[in-house]
Amino acid sequence: MSIGLIALLDDIAGLAKVAAASLDDVGLQAAKAGAKAAGVVIDDAAVTPRYVVGFAAARELPIVGRIAWGSLKNKLLYLLPAALILSLFAPWAITPLLMIGGAYLCYEGSEKVFEALFPHKAHEHEAAVSEATQTAQSLENEKVSGAIKTDFILSAEIMAITLASIPVGSIWMQAVVLAVVGIGITIAVYGTVALIVKADDAGVAMAASNRPRALAPLTQALGRGLVKGMPILLKLLSVVGTAAMIWVGGGIIVHGMEGYGFAGLGHAIHDVAVAAAHAVPALGGFVEWLVSAAASGLFGLVLGALLIPLIHFIAVPLIKALRGTSRKSEKHTA
Repeated sequence: MSIGLIALLDDIAGLAKVAAASLDDVGLQAAKAGAKAAGVVIDDAAVTPRYVVGFAAARELPIVGRIAWGSLKNKLLYLLPAALILSLFAPWAITPLLMIGGAYLCYEGSEKVFEALFPHKAHEHEAAVSEATQTAQSLENEKVSGAIKTDFILSAEIMAITLASIPVGSIWMQAVVLAVVGIGITIAVYGTVALIVKADDAGVAMAASNRPRALAPLTQALGRGLVKGMPILLKLLSVVGTAAMIWVGGGIIVHGMEGYGFAGLGHAIHDVAVAAAHAVPALGGFVEWLVSAAASGLFGLVLGALLIPLIHFIAVPLIKALRGTSRKSEKHTA
């Protein structure tokens, strides 16, 4: 064998080792970044099932599939390149964009609370917003669209946390890690959601099954338990999902304010949470998180409540006026 060929094989072996090390590095960084984004991932999983409630069983998985596909496009087609471009050329823009998204989450979550407390007035508000911002479409399309919009904000937070967790290095390495985290989280979240929304159907099948005969009483009892328990779980997840939207949105705004020098609220929340954790040392970590989430949620609820009349009395009339002007110009042009 010629010396040149041996040298070439050595080079190939060296490249293979580098590639393997790079893959290991991607996996390690993706795992670390995914762990740091776990809180938002849980919020995402809690938010989504409420968009499927009320539809026929045959439409549940297709709806979850449409939302999952929209989520994947959010992460890979829009947020991944946007995150890389902003981090390179305009890192200062990431925080205000996230804060705008956080305000949207606060508004959406507070609107759900408003609907629960004042259903008649909430329907009037939703009708006004729908008339101004949407064309006629089916309830399913509206639900899917709303879910994908909410997912966009939560996905943006996940991608931002992931990007911040990746050591400064090659932009291609950052892109690969973001893609791995985005795909992995989407599969995990919407796979879990699919299992949750179809658990009651599995319960019906188990309750009606006589096989295997030896275990039939146990499987039938488990099936009946699923049928009775899943509607309660879905309602609970709907409540948790609404709360998650508000506390994630409020938390984004609070952290953003700290970055602009308004750290008083963030420090106050942290101090209260730490004091509460010290009062219950056995559950210190959980208590600190709970108090921080509750405080961020309260702030988000107040902010969202302020945004509801602003949207109803200012944004909606403005959109209507702009639409009317646009239609008049189109008629004049025609």
